[in-house]
Amino acid sequence: MRRRLLLTGAGSAATSNLIRSLRAGYRSLTIVGGHSDRFMLKKSSADRNYLLPALTHPGYFRALRRVIRRERIDLLIPTTDAEVRAFTRARVKLPCRRFLPRKAVVDLCQDKYRLNVALRARGVPVPATYPVSSLRSLETIFARLPARAPVWCRVRSGSGSTGAIPVTRPEQARSWIAYWSEMRGVPATSFILSEYLPGRDFSCQAVWKAGALILTKTCERLSYFGGGSNPSGTSSISQLAKTVFAPEVVEVCTAAIRAIDPRATGTFNFDLRENSRGVPCLTEINAGRFPSGTSIFDLTGRFNVAATFVRVALDEPVTLREIYDPAEGYYTVRDLDTPTGVFHADELFDKIEDARE
Repeated sequence: MRRRLLLTGAGSAATSNLIRSLRAGYRSLTIVGGHSDRFMLKKSSADRNYLLPALTHPGYFRALRRVIRRERIDLLIPTTDAEVRAFTRARVKLPCRRFLPRKAVVDLCQDKYRLNVALRARGVPVPATYPVSSLRSLETIFARLPARAPVWCRVRSGSGSTGAIPVTRPEQARSWIAYWSEMRGVPATSFILSEYLPGRDFSCQAVWKAGALILTKTCERLSYFGGGSNPSGTSSISQLAKTVFAPEVVEVCTAAIRAIDPRATGTFNFDLRENSRGVPCLTEINAGRFPSGTSIFDLTGRFNVAATFVRVALDEPVTLREIYDPAEGYYTVRDLDTPTGVFHADELFDKIEDARE
């Protein structure tokens, strides 16, 4: 049977990478794309494409249901946090499957401070984190965090390291938060201050169903897309990343999901960083969607995470020899306006002559 999928955000980097992954791991698919931006949609690599209203438009779900029925869609896959949040509402009725976490889990994961508090209470390693109640509270928060160390200042919701910057003094945090409040309309109460984590930067992707971990993979970010021009110097979007064997990372991520939902279902993407003692601490969970750099989890190793997600979502039989597929030795390289490069370490010098000497 040829399965039919509808992916939102068609034409974006995240959806284009996901389509590439799905076609590599699941041959008998018809992929339909949707987007509210006709220019982005023109770039889509889906088999068929539909221009939709914006997610916030009153007619969005009416148009979406029309496309789902016309294309006989089996599974709808959102690609942004806003769509995940919208599609998990109990009152949203759609004539196809959605394989998403519960709304309460999505809401928790999309608030980085609430998630931090919930995980800390269950013994999951997380950085010490405090909410900003006002600009006057900054000195008090700094006094609670490790002395003579940077402090990580960021917005408690959103993706792509929104409003993130390392600071060393309350005055720096105050100026940064004031700027975002005055110029971007983000109030001071939207910020959190966290213990700075100096170690390795990990990403983990996992598929769960009814509380059972089906498949998980790990990678390490080595450099960041746009990191040099970003005030934080980092980003959740890697430019260079490599697959790694990191069972300690898998252990933390597994404990986190079991702490927030014993019956977890869907895909989860985790960000972690090592603290000064080398312990991987969980900084955020992107619930219900794949990362823009999903290629590193799908086009390496024995198992394709995105394709496995579709099979599990559609109740197809999935037999995996191992739940954890570390797929060591692969690198992904990303840059603007080029497809993600996926290479094994043994291939790095293929067709390259070393002219440095």
